[in-house]
Amino acid sequence: MSTVTSEVSDDTVAVAVAGHKFLAEPDVLASALLNPAGVAKFEAAMALALDGPTGLTATSAAISLRGDALRATKIAYELADELAAKGLDAGRWLAGRVVTAGPLSAAAAAALGGSAIATDVYANYGGDWQKWLVDHPGLVDTLIGMSPGMLSHPLVPLDLATTLDLFAATYPDSDALVTDSRTYGQEPPRNLHDLLDGLARRNDSKGFESELDPDPANVDVRVVRDVNGDVTGYVVDIPGTKDWNLPGTQMSANDLGVNVDAMAGNNTVLQKGVEEALRRAGAQDTGAPIMLVGHSQGGIVAAQATGDLIAGGYNVTHVVTAGSPVGRIEIPGNVQMLSLENRNDIVPHLDAGDNPGSPNRTTVTFDNNSGTVGENHKIPGNYTDAAGNLDKSSDPSVRRFKESATAFTGGFKSETHTYHVAREGQK
Repeated sequence: MSTVTSEVSDDTVAVAVAGHKFLAEPDVLASALLNPAGVAKFEAAMALALDGPTGLTATSAAISLRGDALRATKIAYELADELAAKGLDAGRWLAGRVVTAGPLSAAAAAALGGSAIATDVYANYGGDWQKWLVDHPGLVDTLIGMSPGMLSHPLVPLDLATTLDLFAATYPDSDALVTDSRTYGQEPPRNLHDLLDGLARRNDSKGFESELDPDPANVDVRVVRDVNGDVTGYVVDIPGTKDWNLPGTQMSANDLGVNVDAMAGNNTVLQKGVEEALRRAGAQDTGAPIMLVGHSQGGIVAAQATGDLIAGGYNVTHVVTAGSPVGRIEIPGNVQMLSLENRNDIVPHLDAGDNPGSPNRTTVTFDNNSGTVGENHKIPGNYTDAAGNLDKSSDPSVRRFKESATAFTGGFKSETHTYHVAREGQK
């Protein structure tokens, strides 16, 4: 709003400057010889319209002051949000530190807390721990937020970012080996539901082939073209975690190590694979807009990769995440981001932080509680349904995102290039 106000002020000033020229217009001055009274009235009226108490000059000054006030208000709100977030982090850190360093030991605190939770689980949930957890997803935020304080030493205090970085170091890193899988034609996406449905099919390793011959690809690049065959945009599908491996082991490019590495802010093997897939699909050559669409781990990688891809010459303009903890990842201000989060999906809570409210970031939360962790996190019938509802939404932020994404949803035809990304040395 402050930007629009400034633009209106600038336009008003320009009109006022242009209007002043008429006061000394040679033809107007020359006409004073024939009609001095009329010219005098014209000059007086013009001067009043331009420089009077309610004239253009005064109006432009008032608009400019209002723009300054709006900018100051915006800064104040952003600062308040930032302070509130830091205050929440500090409170959780201190709680974790008190548990481990205070008179109440970690073991005793865990025992007491666990006992209270267990009582609730068995008294009100019939012993269904999973149902209790998805009904209380905020507990995940609290425990993860407390972990840096619990792990800190008086001489070596840790924050969440450092804790994640240390955890990420327990997983080996490597370069990406990218191989082409296949290319096939398909209908281009028409809306948000189609975008999430395509991601859902890529997330299912058997989504495109028979069960006897599953497609090994784990990254799609959908190339959208207009009626003339020119590329209008690229849609990259990045699925979630496939290997829940322990620290110190090396698995695939969709393993737990990629999750931690990406949340720590590092360039992961999967991100390297996405960049190579885009290069092979010709995205750097055409300069056409790119949308990154990711679920769970894929959303983390999509968000984290955005700045690096732009620095590498790729025209990333949009990001869509589903069920991804991306609140602590910075997104360039010229990239439009839409995040879908099921309130009962515990995965978006793994970063212990809310998504920031900014002009280029829209977060949509919805309720779909099946009672199980897996069902609340899956794409089909969950995030795809939410996307379908958004296609009918009149919310201004959602509508603005959809209108900005026509390069990806307004195509005439498309083809999909599939790529398999592996770790170098992966068995």
